[in-house]
Amino acid sequence: MHIRNDKRQNIQTKLDFPSAPAGEACQAGREETESRQTMHQPESPANTNGLMEEVCKRENLLEALRQVKANKGSAGIDGMTVGQLSGYLKEHWLTIRDQLLNGTYDPQPVRRVEIEKPDGGGMRKLGIPTTLDRFLQQAVLQVLQRQWDPTFSDHSYGFRPGRSAHQAVAQAQHYIAEGYSWVVDLDLEKFFDRVNHDKLMGQIIQRVEDERLRKLIRAFLNAGVMENGLVSPSVEGTPQGGPLSPLLSNLVLDELDRELARRGHRYVRYADDCNIYVRSERAGQRVMKSITRFIMQKLKLKVNETKSAVARPQERKFLGFSFTDGPEVQRVIAPKALNRFKRRVREITRRAKGVSIEMTMAELAPYMRGWRSYFGFCETPQVLVQLTRWVRLRLRVALWRQWKTPRRRRAALLALGVRPRLAYNTASSHRGPVTSRRPKPFRLGFPMLTSTRSDFRPYTRRASVTNSNRRVRTRTHAGVAGVGG
Repeated sequence: MHIRNDKRQNIQTKLDFPSAPAGEACQAGREETESRQTMHQPESPANTNGLMEEVCKRENLLEALRQVKANKGSAGIDGMTVGQLSGYLKEHWLTIRDQLLNGTYDPQPVRRVEIEKPDGGGMRKLGIPTTLDRFLQQAVLQVLQRQWDPTFSDHSYGFRPGRSAHQAVAQAQHYIAEGYSWVVDLDLEKFFDRVNHDKLMGQIIQRVEDERLRKLIRAFLNAGVMENGLVSPSVEGTPQGGPLSPLLSNLVLDELDRELARRGHRYVRYADDCNIYVRSERAGQRVMKSITRFIMQKLKLKVNETKSAVARPQERKFLGFSFTDGPEVQRVIAPKALNRFKRRVREITRRAKGVSIEMTMAELAPYMRGWRSYFGFCETPQVLVQLTRWVRLRLRVALWRQWKTPRRRRAALLALGVRPRLAYNTASSHRGPVTSRRPKPFRLGFPMLTSTRSDFRPYTRRASVTNSNRRVRTRTHAGVAGVGG
């Protein structure tokens, strides 16, 4: 033990106080320059032999357990839920720990799940690991991310602490404002399903010296997939659904980041979405051709030619946003994102026919809050106002259908505080709940749909204004954003 420590100290001393360089190194030192290959080599941690012990530390495990519980998630092939994980670890952790430290832990296959893509372009395959494997992957992720993340490119924003999609969109907007008005929009076809295991492990070996941790990561990659009761081997790809998969994807694409930086391109990457900004269409076509060749030959991946293109940024979408044309570039919500929002709201409100309005709002309000927290980053708030009015109208129509008969509608309107004559006329007409003078109690009383000064103002149009008392008469519109009542 003492001999090993002495050797390590001697090595550290040599590293801290190097001898005078000779030959080409001496010449490079006089010129105060560094070769491009040396500048772009990945940085290796100083000591990674004891990484498995760091993974098994109590503080790291408690943080991993807390994170897995916060993420919730479905059960794997063993049926163990997140709530059962703590009890299982109390009973079997000593055995699991010995397997990890000895390098003999064997993960279970992942459960295959298919979900529809947000843009409706088919199904996306997910691999759901068991709850125990998710816990161990999270523990490994926390250790490796602290060492690897500082070595990643500043132009990479996906699945990294302290970075977000909003930052990526703002950086893209900055490039467009600088005059780079053409974008090379690259889309990798089935990226998570096509990652080459041997190439990925070669990059991991350069960064991780602990053989036990290498073996564990390889075991996670080769765990297999259970589908319809049958287990098939995993020969390529990193299954989406595990905590470790995003970090491994950033490691695979770090080589692409270094190549783009070496060529001096202005680009933004979020996971497998990469946009390169150039000044002309001709330059964009040249970059598209060369980078596609690099991705196919060096990374062993495939570019989706149908979804990739060289175009104006106003014609493309990036992380759900697009940009306006003109001297002042603004962030706007992409049309596909607006269509997805309306389609989802229609699905929820259509089910309201046989469900109470409270249950409908319990499903709709969290979706609207999450959607608003992300797309509120746009610089066109009037679109959000129009969408809110449209949703309010959809709920009124759903509630109107639940009342069914004119008698029930009249009674409900009277209970809401509508004047008797107005309630009778509204219940007897076929126009529905859109009235010429909407009473305040008829706003249903839900926080997401009440009027506020900033974003949830009532949808009114000024008809006439008198100079004496500035009284404004309003009329409610039935159609919002091109959608009728």
